[in-house]
Amino acid sequence: MAKITAAEVNKLRQTTGAGMMDCKKALVEADGDFEKAIEILRKKGQKVAANRADRDSSEGAAIAKVSDDSTQGVVISLNCETDFVAKNESFVKLATDLADLALGFDSKQAFLAAAFNGMTVADKLTEQTGVIGEKIEIGSFEKLSAPFVGSYIHAGNKIATLVGLSANVDGAAEAAKDVAMQAAAMNPVALNEAGVDQSIIDKEIEIAKDQLRQEGKPEAMLDNIAKGKLNRFFKDNTLVNQDFIKDSKQSVAQYVKSVDSSLEVTGFKRVALG
Repeated sequence: MAKITAAEVNKLRQTTGAGMMDCKKALVEADGDFEKAIEILRKKGQKVAANRADRDSSEGAAIAKVSDDSTQGVVISLNCETDFVAKNESFVKLATDLADLALGFDSKQAFLAAAFNGMTVADKLTEQTGVIGEKIEIGSFEKLSAPFVGSYIHAGNKIATLVGLSANVDGAAEAAKDVAMQAAAMNPVALNEAGVDQSIIDKEIEIAKDQLRQEGKPEAMLDNIAKGKLNRFFKDNTLVNQDFIKDSKQSVAQYVKSVDSSLEVTGFKRVALG
């Protein structure tokens, strides 16, 4: 039997994030073979993952990252089962490191297949499932491109947003952050009226008509009144039409125009947990 040193155990712990005792047991089982020990820990993770596949993983950390030239952004969520794990410093660091890597990929599938610390992202998640003892997975993966992209992460990493602007002008960074905060706080359903799914529009019109019928309004008046209520829905639930949270006297679109008369919000992404 190979002699297992504390330095070897610590190296394995640093590489995998597994506990000291798990690392020692893996090295003993592998007779000191470092790569085999990593494989043993990974297989342990696969077993835990299989046993916890049906568990709810609605907790975690939502992280937004923007490229150095501020033209690309990504927001991901690293999901787990409990808030206790979600708040762990090493878990948040893993989520942040993965978000950095995710900037270079256009799809969740390609990201999961990407190399990360000597293994794929998917294998790393399996490994960490074994280390932590909870189901660990990438929940959301959203990309955004624009002439200028800004981001916001709400305290506690429960909500992360990206916002795209039409130009990189003076004040764009502050404007993008302000609008990203707006998206985090107000949870719009779409950027503008054109982005609202027709099924949502149909549902809102039907709800409005039902309310009007209960109020005794004549059937002939329902369509026009319902359209007015739909316009109110657009104002409350589409990002550019919402009242700006820092100044309710202007809409988000008007606020952005106050930064630069040609500036527009081109898109947003929002990921929320819990």
